[in-house]
Amino acid sequence: YIVSAASGAGKTSLLRALMAQDTGLVISVSHTTRAPRPGEVEGRDYYFVDDAEFVRLIDAGAFLEHAHVFDRRYGTTHAAVEADLLAGRDVLVEIDWQGARQIRQRVPECVSVFILPPSEEALLARLRGLNQDSDSVIAARMAAAVSEMSHCEEYDYLVWNDDFEVALADLSAIIRARRLRRERQRLEHSDALARLTHDPKL
Repeated sequence: YIVSAASGAGKTSLLRALMAQDTGLVISVSHTTRAPRPGEVEGRDYYFVDDAEFVRLIDAGAFLEHAHVFDRRYGTTHAAVEADLLAGRDVLVEIDWQGARQIRQRVPECVSVFILPPSEEALLARLRGLNQDSDSVIAARMAAAVSEMSHCEEYDYLVWNDDFEVALADLSAIIRARRLRRERQRLEHSDALARLTHDPKL
């Protein structure tokens, strides 16, 4: 599952709440060249690497997607996603629209979700409430947010984060509906389907 949003739209909080209620979900841990923020932990929030190591990983073909955002590099490795998929878990990938395009090309069956704030004013208030950036940086983030949100129509689903609990329920509904698709049920319940339908091919 690709999940994107403008900075400050509440994506990270929503995904953490979603994972807390759904043990079958995991968030892939990305690599980044930016410095850790207060409270961030290596290997849990990101893998923090320098620019030279990031370039080495690109040259090695390690990334499923990678992009430049605010003069920093971010990327998701094939290994980070494939290990969880093979273990039977659904993987949430938090990325921007650039990375989303790359993953869609490589994994056409992926599901993409864009989380939107209720208004531009609400987004600005959230960015100011983080108390992590100067006014000039917040202005730059707002301009980038407008650019990011202009790509929302490339996504399968739009979730409005006006009411947190409603937005969380909407995300959960998307995951649940995908798991109930015929193809997924055939993989997970082939024996039961064969018995019920008297068709050994199911």
